[in-house]
Amino acid sequence: MSVPKEQVRQFEVPEFAVTLRNAGLAGAGGAGFPSYAKWEHLESVDSLLVNHQESEPNYYMDKWLGRERTEELAALFDGLLESAFDRVVVAAKETDREEWIEPLEEATDATVYEPADLPVDEDESGVVVAYTDDRYEYGMESVLMRLVAGAVVQGEELPMDHGWIVQNTETLWNVFRALTAGEPMTRKFVHVDGRVPTHRFLEVPVGTSATDLLAAAGRTDGLDSNEVLLDGGPGWCFEIDRSPDRFGVRKRTNCLLVMEESVVEENKLGGDRVNVLAPAAWKESVHETEPTETLAPDYVEVSRITNPALEGIVTPSEPIVRSGDEVEAGEMIARPAEGISTAQHAPIDGTVADVGDETIRLEATGTEATTEIDAYRIYWSWCGDCGRYLPEPQLTAVDAKTFVCDRCR
Repeated sequence: MSVPKEQVRQFEVPEFAVTLRNAGLAGAGGAGFPSYAKWEHLESVDSLLVNHQESEPNYYMDKWLGRERTEELAALFDGLLESAFDRVVVAAKETDREEWIEPLEEATDATVYEPADLPVDEDESGVVVAYTDDRYEYGMESVLMRLVAGAVVQGEELPMDHGWIVQNTETLWNVFRALTAGEPMTRKFVHVDGRVPTHRFLEVPVGTSATDLLAAAGRTDGLDSNEVLLDGGPGWCFEIDRSPDRFGVRKRTNCLLVMEESVVEENKLGGDRVNVLAPAAWKESVHETEPTETLAPDYVEVSRITNPALEGIVTPSEPIVRSGDEVEAGEMIARPAEGISTAQHAPIDGTVADVGDETIRLEATGTEATTEIDAYRIYWSWCGDCGRYLPEPQLTAVDAKTFVCDRCR
């Protein structure tokens, strides 16, 4: 039995959500919802749907992770099947099978469903790879649920109401790192595309400025007056309402696009969503298909809420640092607030420059951020009686896994 598989298998169901909340995980694409809020419902679901669709024609992060991190993902799936789920279904496009998906098929000894065979039989167990046709709307959670699971998610329903948790592959890569190494979510895979000299596929610290990403793609001259900066891919993106130097990559940011203002205006849909050009036009351009550079920015702007549009449903995290504090990469800088909320951690070694209502700004000390983290400088946990989230010095251990706060002791 592999060590990662054994580490995952040892988790009891309630511990999954606590661990992911402590690690600050949020969906690495889509709405960026706090991941733990889904995993709190493990006792009422039996299936994990891995959204491996890569729902934009210029995205490669999920495909690349599936092929280059096959061993780790296979160990994660095995551990989850022994401790939490009856089935893990990886939903991918059939056109990606030969180049990207077959190693994962083989490593997991998966049952394969062709597009004509869907939906997956409800009695299926173990790892399943479910192939779909090459349509980008299949990346939408509700559409994928209907197609692959045969479940129609209506109104305010969620996939968990039908017995499923849905996560994309990059999010599950972060789940693997949190469960096996205690690593918080401090890094992000991001594309840069549109009106830039070179399409880039980068690995960056969370909070890296759009200015740094544009420079990595060859745009160092600033945006023209007729250009717009967008957060997201060609089919699903939103205009960024601040200057590039003040927009920090969020945990949900998969791509930055530079587009002409007139094109954006012509392609606005409901809810300020922008759908620019047809997938075929983006497929024809030259893309980096693996991360070719890891940026080490001079500063980061860490958002206290992954998706500001969710405020009111999701609560921004509460800062636990002040201006002037020195922090290390991986150290918690904001704790989960009351309600649905998740932690934030320092993506780089540096100094807290500003604690604002929306972001926490860190200035680098010159040391590149690292994911090899032994432990957080400040450890937080739950009171087993009242459920408050507190620093370890304010908690007393009842046993190896349970703590009680001073107020409840």
